[in-house]
Amino acid sequence: MTLHVPSSSVAGHCDELLDALHRFRERAYLTERWGERLAAVLGGGGRLLAAGNGGSAAQAQHLTAELVGRYRDDRPPFSALALHADTSSTTAIANDYGVDEVFARQVRAHGRPGDVLLLLSTSGASANLLSAADAGRAAGLSVWALTGPAPNPLMAGSDEALCVSGASTATVQELHLVAVHMICEAFDAAVERWAAERREPEGTVPERQTSDRRASPPWASGRQTSAPRVPDRAASERPASGPQESPPWASTRPSPDRQEPRPWSPERQDRNRR
Repeated sequence: MTLHVPSSSVAGHCDELLDALHRFRERAYLTERWGERLAAVLGGGGRLLAAGNGGSAAQAQHLTAELVGRYRDDRPPFSALALHADTSSTTAIANDYGVDEVFARQVRAHGRPGDVLLLLSTSGASANLLSAADAGRAAGLSVWALTGPAPNPLMAGSDEALCVSGASTATVQELHLVAVHMICEAFDAAVERWAAERREPEGTVPERQTSDRRASPPWASGRQTSAPRVPDRAASERPASGPQESPPWASTRPSPDRQEPRPWSPERQDRNRR
């Protein structure tokens, strides 16, 4: 059996990646924070918009696919869009408004205050991503950047940035894929944790939320054996003796012509976006 020894250039690629990965671990905590915050935003009905050019576009689409589909274990789907994937819109915008607007115009169309915009760039200097960051901040989105070495313009134009140092563009892209998977790992862990916190034994009444406890996303609400009874309007308008908070299953205030709220289901995501 002949043992094949990699050439020095091929082995050197692995050495560069290992060295860069060592440094990357020092800032890897940011991926955990992003994953948890993304779970809170998407679980509350928000949306992730992601964009990049070339290989970074592939990384952006990789992340949205993991969220709409799944990363490891089965869970509800979440709203995430890779802006470059809509080729008709992208080419129409580039033709009518210029390449610098291909992402910014889509951010203004799809983004809502509180949503997250994640921009990936190995250089951190792509003009169309800088325009998208400006549009995202103006629309009230949280703008995150996953870039190459700092400092760079995209880092400066974002709310938060994870800057990766690497000997080559290929190494930076490989670390971006690691970051994407770490975000997904933290996202799924947060989803499972919140679902477990809201899961109640069969036949029990969910605990009332206290003011110092953050509301769980709708998909993590406790199981309901039947739709809860809604009090009459006169009773609901009477002054309360103390602070009253809606139970987890009541996502909106009941309207006069609707008798019962629609109960949340762990298997179904709320499709009524603002």
